[in-house]
Amino acid sequence: MTSFLRSDRSRPVALWLFAVALLVLAMVVVGGATRLTDSGLSITEWKPVTGALPPMSAGDWNEEFARYREIPQYQQLNKGMSLEAFKAIYWWEWSHRLLARVVGLAFAAPLAYFLIRRQLPKRLIWRCVGLLVLGGLQAVVGWWMVSSGLSQSQLVSVAPERLTVHLGLAFALLAGLVWTALDAWTGAPRQTVPSAWNLRALGLAALIYVQILLGALVAGNDAGLVYNDWPLMNGAWFPKEYAGASLWATLAHSQAAVQLHHRLLAYLLLIVAVVAAVGAQRSRYLPGGVKVLALAVAGAVVLQAGMGVATLMAGVPLWLGLLHQVMAALLLALATAFAWRVRRP
Repeated sequence: MTSFLRSDRSRPVALWLFAVALLVLAMVVVGGATRLTDSGLSITEWKPVTGALPPMSAGDWNEEFARYREIPQYQQLNKGMSLEAFKAIYWWEWSHRLLARVVGLAFAAPLAYFLIRRQLPKRLIWRCVGLLVLGGLQAVVGWWMVSSGLSQSQLVSVAPERLTVHLGLAFALLAGLVWTALDAWTGAPRQTVPSAWNLRALGLAALIYVQILLGALVAGNDAGLVYNDWPLMNGAWFPKEYAGASLWATLAHSQAAVQLHHRLLAYLLLIVAVVAAVGAQRSRYLPGGVKVLALAVAGAVVLQAGMGVATLMAGVPLWLGLLHQVMAALLLALATAFAWRVRRP
């Protein structure tokens, strides 16, 4: 067996991490569907182990439905819902939680195996442990998010800022998995001193990540269902309903503000990505593979921006909303690969 001391890379470890990244992507998709169908509050208890089993009898279903009828979402939004309609939203949330359990098992079990067999590169041990902790934190934050919609009578959904933290952790986990998988595939980087391009690429990835967080605020506030014209917002460049009761209410809870912020950063991101791609093509420092990645990131940003406009103007249909979220995940993965590759001239 390859020991820690004789190798700083492992292709099996890389394939495992890429596989987990795909599972996280799937979890993001199912989570997006759960949000868009207002299904996230259909399971009102957190049972990490026994909750893996769905209701197995008519009595079990009636008990689950009775618990749901006690929360604000049912009383204010879905009063009179049938048991069959409840089952439809229940299965979305149950699938999301089941997939989260699968992701946890798919990461933890192989991690233990690679550690026991001494096949995990030594320099990646603590990083993988950190990713495991991040995944566990994601589960805790997921329940913290759901609890906001169960206990606060003024909410018929989860708190937008908690949704943003939850989604932000998922995308951070995705980026961490991609970066670590690439490291495991190729070994330690040759470059030790950050170049200007190193910082530019990391800055572009960070900008994409912030834009994803702003998109989460838009989703959490159902802000995609209003101001469905473009480039104006209800016929104006600046929405008159922008300001909330306080700074926090404006930044996190104003539908007008969160959508405007998401639009403005999209314009900035579009410019930055295109400028970076053009600069990369003219660079004598960057190799051809990096230039291709820079073009791919810019192209993905352009496509994502167009998809965002289409999603907004169509009123956020389920399929288009999910496609927009999947594209955001792929864009972040591409930007992560670009930032990683820049360090290897």
